[in-house]
Amino acid sequence: MDAFPEDLTGKLLVAMPGMGDPRFDHSVVFLCAYSDEGAMGLIINKEVPEVSLNDLLDQLDIDRGRASDGIRVHFGGPVEGGRGFVLHTDEYNGGLGSLLIEDGYMMTATKDILVDMAVGRGPARALTALGYAGWGPGQLESELQENAWLTVDADMAIVFDPDLETKWTKALAKLGIDPLVLSSEGGTA
Repeated sequence: MDAFPEDLTGKLLVAMPGMGDPRFDHSVVFLCAYSDEGAMGLIINKEVPEVSLNDLLDQLDIDRGRASDGIRVHFGGPVEGGRGFVLHTDEYNGGLGSLLIEDGYMMTATKDILVDMAVGRGPARALTALGYAGWGPGQLESELQENAWLTVDADMAIVFDPDLETKWTKALAKLGIDPLVLSSEGGTA
């Protein structure tokens, strides 16, 4: 299988209708890493029901601060559901625990960022997630060829939008696509 020549790091994957896996139905995934070894991303438009950042802080014995009130936790994906990640803007650097993605994005997976977020010293914009979406070598390329996903440039207005219900349609609109005209059937010309 030919690899896609484009580096998809920092792009959004938009699930096509008819996605076979219900965990990814109408999902928008921010790709944090992409290489010939596979891909890793975070679903940015689904939340973990009834779990807030304060709940995570309590579980990790981190003191709550006013800044952590009301922050929801996202379902980042089905892999390692107990592991936490924070996708955020790059003005906040968590040191060795942070991965610079590109175009103003970073991902941090250490407790330090949660401590800083609780007291208002965290990143300007952030999305906290449990779990991640992962693909082995060639798996994502195969899914792209099968028309399971569309790709679009990430947009901070979409990535960090608090309205999770509209992220999928906004990502499609960025491509100029009306969701009502999408089909899960692919074809060739």
